[in-house]
Amino acid sequence: MGKPLNAGIELDATDRRVLELLQHDASRSNQDLAAAAHVSPATCLRRVRRLVDAGVIERRIAVLSAERLGAGLTALSEVTLDRQGAEHLAAFEERAVHEPAVQQCYRTSPGPDFVLVLHVADMTAWHALTERLYTQDANVRNVKTFFSVHRAKFDPRIALHEPRDAGGAPGFTS
Repeated sequence: MGKPLNAGIELDATDRRVLELLQHDASRSNQDLAAAAHVSPATCLRRVRRLVDAGVIERRIAVLSAERLGAGLTALSEVTLDRQGAEHLAAFEERAVHEPAVQQCYRTSPGPDFVLVLHVADMTAWHALTERLYTQDANVRNVKTFFSVHRAKFDPRIALHEPRDAGGAPGFTS
């Protein structure tokens, strides 16, 4: 049997194969996906629907080139709020997730309250963003930003573990 996830769904080898294929290229037709996963199209469709319904597949998207689309400046910001009450954290988070330049937003602990990954066109756009997101909020105490000079890796795929083998060692898919 497959390995249970936190949500109670179990993944067998076919589920993991389908997920690996989708993580690599979610634009495949069901026919192509089924052939690559070595299952019938009906089985493949049923499994993908089950994985979507279970929340294992959150969404299927296209990963775009920020540089080719004019958002070539990547910044990673650590944000510390002055007041960390639940309502203050929620208010900043709400503003951050609605800001189009914010690609990722994480509440963190310990250290800063938030870490943001942002993409903007240039320093002029960065300055406008800091005014909107940080300066206008009296509760933002400190912002420490790092600008990317080189991206060595970007891979949103999740490593899928296989069930433990007879010797107790976990297996991994490539």
